[in-house]
Amino acid sequence: MDYNETLNYLYAKLPMFSRIGAAALKPSLHNTIQLCEALNNPQNNFKTIHIAGTNGKGSTSHQLASILQAKGYKVGLYTSPHLKDFRERIKLNGEMCSKEFVVDFVHKIQNLIEDLQPSFFEVTVAMAFEFFALQQVDIAIIEVGMGGRLDSTNIITPVLSIITNIGFDHVQFLGNTYPLIANEKAGIIKPNVPVVIGEYNAETKPVFIDVANKNQSLIYFAQDNWIVNFTNDNNNTQNFTVVSDVNKKTYQIQLDLLGFYQQKNIKQVLEACIQLNKIGFKVDDESIVYGLKNCKKLTGLWGRWDVLQQQPKLVVDVAHNQDGINQVLHQLSKMQYQSLHLVMGMVKDKDVEKVLQLLPQNANYYFTNAAIERALPAADLLSMAQKYNLNGNTFFNVDEAIQNALQNASKEDLIVVFGSIFLVSEITLYNYAANSN
Repeated sequence: MDYNETLNYLYAKLPMFSRIGAAALKPSLHNTIQLCEALNNPQNNFKTIHIAGTNGKGSTSHQLASILQAKGYKVGLYTSPHLKDFRERIKLNGEMCSKEFVVDFVHKIQNLIEDLQPSFFEVTVAMAFEFFALQQVDIAIIEVGMGGRLDSTNIITPVLSIITNIGFDHVQFLGNTYPLIANEKAGIIKPNVPVVIGEYNAETKPVFIDVANKNQSLIYFAQDNWIVNFTNDNNNTQNFTVVSDVNKKTYQIQLDLLGFYQQKNIKQVLEACIQLNKIGFKVDDESIVYGLKNCKKLTGLWGRWDVLQQQPKLVVDVAHNQDGINQVLHQLSKMQYQSLHLVMGMVKDKDVEKVLQLLPQNANYYFTNAAIERALPAADLLSMAQKYNLNGNTFFNVDEAIQNALQNASKEDLIVVFGSIFLVSEITLYNYAANSN
């Protein structure tokens, strides 16, 4: 098989959560363990940082990778899902793994795939571990797919664990209360491995402390240790003054990720750097400042409040759950524009009603859907939205919706595309590589 045939085999053969939802889930580590044992457990041959949380996992993973790359480390990065290219999931110093590696890996374990019938995600996790071991990375940053306790990535013993926050997402799998979800995320905490908590509330903090104590793991709450003050922004960066509440050290940070919600991610990233220094990684201030200023350039991250054009301003963001949408709305409250145009599409298994309740009635809406089985049809989304006095039209795909919004918008208007990672991934009107570097 060539590369395209290999991908077609994986997509057709293996159940994929991003496409079909719950039917793809295998709530057990058994298959991942079997796959990795057949590969001589590559995950044991390099150091890792493990990152869970409801929102901010991707941004935090990429920011840490950028900082460590800036220091000169050989850094692996595993994230999901991909937006444009399957190989976005597995990177080395910001570069995607080769097509040849993907082909060779699948050929190598094809018989095992036929026997085990693993999920798509289980195979990609094993693929990433094998790649990082072969490349002899200094450290790999591993983003959890969903939850933590039973996530396929959770066969590693990292040098540091990070839990960004707890919100309501995937409640049908993780639980419908903060403590239940927190317990699933806290499943990545390992014995004697320090853990950084980005955000907590009164219901989640006791869960984190209890699990950390049972594992004799030191726990650090980033929201208590750092003060972030926004100073200004421009078209390329937003600037912050960040102060450590522990040693009163001050950082002047320029971040090339524009969403205001990155203020929260910066706290856990800086706390992680402090803890990495304690365990032998030399992460100096210069690397922190350079890495954050050049995160998109060094890692290729995009889809986080990315501005694709001005006049009218067109922004895309992968926010897709209640907490993520709240962050987008906070961003909008700080911006000046004449009229607001919202291009949105969601998937069936999200709590769409709760998202719709949050959205402004005075915006112009363009309802669409991604071309995946899991997507909520645009007509259904419109019907649900009308119950909350959100009115607009439906469109066959996201490009058509964007083009219509551009035709209707004045130069002073704002257009935002959001609601689904998969919706953003299908935008073909713009060259993301040009916009993210």
